[in-house]
Amino acid sequence: MKSTIFMEPGKVEVEDIEKPAIQASDDVIIHVVRTCVCGSDLWAYRGLEDKAAHSENSGHEAIGIVEEVGSDITTVKPGDFVIAPFTHGCGHCAACRAGFDGVCQNHTDNFSNGVQSEYIRFQHGEWALVKIPGQPEDYSDAMLNSLLSLADVMATGYHAARVANVKTGDTVVVVGDGAVGLCGVIAAQMRGAKRIIAMSRHEDRQKLAIEFGATDIVAERGDDAVAKVQALTNGAGADAVLECVGTELSNDTAMKVARPGAIVGRVGLPHEPKMDMTTSFYTNTIIAGGPASVTTYDKSVLLKAVLDGDIHPGKVFNQQFKLADINDAYQAMTDRKAIKSLVVID
Repeated sequence: MKSTIFMEPGKVEVEDIEKPAIQASDDVIIHVVRTCVCGSDLWAYRGLEDKAAHSENSGHEAIGIVEEVGSDITTVKPGDFVIAPFTHGCGHCAACRAGFDGVCQNHTDNFSNGVQSEYIRFQHGEWALVKIPGQPEDYSDAMLNSLLSLADVMATGYHAARVANVKTGDTVVVVGDGAVGLCGVIAAQMRGAKRIIAMSRHEDRQKLAIEFGATDIVAERGDDAVAKVQALTNGAGADAVLECVGTELSNDTAMKVARPGAIVGRVGLPHEPKMDMTTSFYTNTIIAGGPASVTTYDKSVLLKAVLDGDIHPGKVFNQQFKLADINDAYQAMTDRKAIKSLVVID
């Protein structure tokens, strides 16, 4: 089968490798229909974190068709159309029962890798996989894109809003205009926010944020952005902040735009060596967040919202590529020509 291989910073290639096989009783082999490139994949591609040369791709989002199941799998069968979340929760540990399956306590291999491929082995598939009614051919191209977003990016945006306790009438600031931040705008709107301030410097992302429910756009960065939010909120600050980047600057901004006692929902993967918590102490700011509870959100709210046409998160995929052109997909995001690159496998 064909799979993406990380060669070196700035270069990924497609190679023929051995097709995965069942290795454990709770494995599921999936024929990938669509996958994508995540912003977190770009850290190694840009040379900002270490990754071994000629190694498995870090892709972790897919929808596809179940081809084979292990002996312990009862919830899906060959032929089922499924969302393959980037997390592999068990559904019954304390964390999963509390709605935090992104940090399942029963698995050390809780995250997907190697998904930018024709086939994948999905570990611990009994509870984590999410069945989609029907087959891929039953859906429009746009709907397939939205279903793919439920493997990570839409659920991650929703996680930021959930842990920030966004509720009806809130003023929410979304820090970050990537796919996660844009999905955070959708999530804030779903949870009843009255005002959603999206931080974005790029016109195409600003327009999409407004389409998704943003009421205000802040193009400034750093202290200028903080001043703009304070002006927009008459000095009060935000009731909730969704931090969707993970840098030192984005976290600093998130804490400074929050009102005293607000919650900052952090889903941006941290890549800074340390974080100054002094500001949060003196303002009673609550810091929450981590890996998203993908299966929980998909099964409880997000899949239905997509199927009912209430939300359209697939619009974050603004460029489409074939697997053979995977390096172009990475480069388009690196150059900020794509918000999120879609990769069509089959």
